[in-house]
Amino acid sequence: MYDVTVAKVDDRNYSERTIITERKLPVTADAPEHEAYLVVIYGDELGKRIPIAGGSVEAGRSSTCEIPIDQESVSRRHARIWWTESGFRVKDLGSTNGTYVNDLLVAEQELRDGDLVKVGRTILKFMAGSNIEASYHEEIYRMMTFDGLTQIYNKRYFHETLEREISRSRRYGRELSLVLFDIDNFKQKNDTFGHLAGDTILKELAVAVRWKLRREDIFARVGGEEFAILTPEVGLKGAREVAEKVRVVVETTTFRFEKNLIPTTVSLGFAVWLGGDDGAEALFQRADTALYAAKQGGRNRVEQG
Repeated sequence: MYDVTVAKVDDRNYSERTIITERKLPVTADAPEHEAYLVVIYGDELGKRIPIAGGSVEAGRSSTCEIPIDQESVSRRHARIWWTESGFRVKDLGSTNGTYVNDLLVAEQELRDGDLVKVGRTILKFMAGSNIEASYHEEIYRMMTFDGLTQIYNKRYFHETLEREISRSRRYGRELSLVLFDIDNFKQKNDTFGHLAGDTILKELAVAVRWKLRREDIFARVGGEEFAILTPEVGLKGAREVAEKVRVVVETTTFRFEKNLIPTTVSLGFAVWLGGDDGAEALFQRADTALYAAKQGGRNRVEQG
């Protein structure tokens, strides 16, 4: 039996893919009473739904696992999720890099609806309850808007919003600014501390920056380590202040992975909408050129485009 879902998800190519999920597990007579899914919200096979009603599933690098995850940071038999008489539980199977629930390292723990289980670089969302189908389709819709790792807006949503905000600024004569930034020497951090450390930096940076922005600002991840902030009704002076605020908050944030402190900085470029026929592509290009100048100029700095 197969579940087939067609959804546009943010795989950076904006392509439409068909997600097919196979039911491999036996379904017992009382399965509807404790039906649950795991949904891949970050990693390969984005949007895949894994049923776990009436049985147990294992995640790991082995092809015999019900959730095969081919990543170096994943052990052959990494974690198990199963039903007990009182609810669903997750257990780490002695993996090298551990199993996380809501970013906390666990040995064994009960799962609740909405919990995020991380195995290697893959994030699985646990869904259970009477309205499970509605929750699943809501999550697919959310994938079209949010980045699964950082929980901020994704590239697809950002570019759609940029076009919309420029149209609004043109219609009402309002100012609009764009700030682009990326993490300095991010590849070196990944090579030195591992990709799990890199993921941790991305998540913690997103949290630290988000708290410094206005509610109406659009904060998105638009590349591997590249971010964008769209600031409606903000001109040149305000855009520079936003960029400098972000630079300082990242530089002064303590990024930690396991026992390692990882000093992190960002380089930023900003540009303002010029009015008239100035379009989204031109605005983005000016900010991107300024970002490149900041990196060429020594990093951990702000440049105007």
